[in-house]
Amino acid sequence: MINSLSTCRTFLIIFIVGLFILAARGVHDPDVWWHLRSGQQIVQTHAVPRYDLFSYTKSGQRWIAHEWLSEAILYLIYRMVGWTGLITLFSGVIGGAFLITYFRCRGRPYVAGLVVLLGALASAPTWGVRPQMFSVLLAAIFLALLEGATRDGNARRLWWLVPLTILWVNLHAGYAIGLALIVLTMLGWYLESSRNPLALSQERKRLRITALVLLASVAVIPLNPNGIKLYSYPFETLQSPAMQRYISEWASPNFHEGDFKPLLVLLLLTFAAAAISRIHLSAPQFFLLIATTYAALVSVRHIPLLALVVSPIIAERVYGLGPAFGSSWRESSPSRIKFLLNSTLVLGIVVFAAVRFTQVVRQQPGQETKYFPTTAVNFIARHHPVAPVFNYYDWGGYIIWRLYPEYRVFVDGRADLYGDKYMEEMADTLHAEKNWQEPIRRFGVGTVLVPPNIQLAAVLGRDPGWTKVFEDGQAIIFTRKRER
Repeated sequence: MINSLSTCRTFLIIFIVGLFILAARGVHDPDVWWHLRSGQQIVQTHAVPRYDLFSYTKSGQRWIAHEWLSEAILYLIYRMVGWTGLITLFSGVIGGAFLITYFRCRGRPYVAGLVVLLGALASAPTWGVRPQMFSVLLAAIFLALLEGATRDGNARRLWWLVPLTILWVNLHAGYAIGLALIVLTMLGWYLESSRNPLALSQERKRLRITALVLLASVAVIPLNPNGIKLYSYPFETLQSPAMQRYISEWASPNFHEGDFKPLLVLLLLTFAAAAISRIHLSAPQFFLLIATTYAALVSVRHIPLLALVVSPIIAERVYGLGPAFGSSWRESSPSRIKFLLNSTLVLGIVVFAAVRFTQVVRQQPGQETKYFPTTAVNFIARHHPVAPVFNYYDWGGYIIWRLYPEYRVFVDGRADLYGDKYMEEMADTLHAEKNWQEPIRRFGVGTVLVPPNIQLAAVLGRDPGWTKVFEDGQAIIFTRKRER
């Protein structure tokens, strides 16, 4: 029994529990609400929506519900076990992605654990109860399978990528990441073997199998409710200027903010490890590193991909620096005193995790009140001001969850549905710029729900045609005065 709880195993237990509790956080993603409503619609009607249901501005327009399976899972878990189930699920998804990355690293447990923890902290600003976390987990699985084929030359296991692609394309449109990982890895294999004609002839079998896997993965993409539309959808989203301008997670990371300091440290450590270590990057590592670094610097949303790729690269180089990071850390069988100490540490982290997780769940109502206009929405539900409602962008999903179908929204987090021109108009109206009144006139808006510090609130407060009917520190509601 004493031998079963060595310091290495104690560290591993603490690391796994630590990843789980680090990923457990309150739900305040503005999109989670319309995901829940969409999931409810799917579960109750046994059909995936093909046209917009939730807005009055785009009602009946074609909508690509690419996250339909994720949304159904979210709603079912929420219906059965509430926020506790959702927070548990996504803590496991996020923690699982980084645990897979840990097992890809050399220098386990200590070097690998610390490096992966840094990668997790760097990507933490993107975490939450949101479908894109499934893309992070699947990307980690893809990298593990591709790395295994790189290490032993056996590409047959890569056929698992085909059913995983089918699952991925129904969970989230980030499936394109998986295809990109396959292409970059193949490019690295070809480049390495092309320098040696003999190696190239031996490499052809692995390249041929992987190419067939790639073609099969591309061929199964239409196996989703939206069919061939999913071929183009990811690329249309990436090319949207309005999404990058108005949605913070599509913008580049701001290293002046504390949330992105771990990412800066991760990047600097990558450069330092590559410069000091005698271990050269393999061609697949090089292409993956360049691609994911570029993606992470362009968009906050892609930081987890960089963390998944770079953590094993750093760990291998730090581990190879010398005995201080290597074999001298291997231990003999623990003594009784060390066993008691390790047992106390494990018990302590488990108790802390349980207390912390309970605290996160209990604080969820407070998170909702902090980030969303609960009191204002309660006012609308009670007093039924005239529709339609012009709403703040981040609150659209919450209104859908709380007030649909009595009220539909002007805009919500489905920026791909509304399009760039519409997003520009919405921003102009919120800031009372240019022809800001035109959307309000065109859609016959009767009620406006926005934060008090938005310029639109100041303008309407001076407009004799509008009456302020509600205000608190978070939201303000105006209704149009009835004409005589």
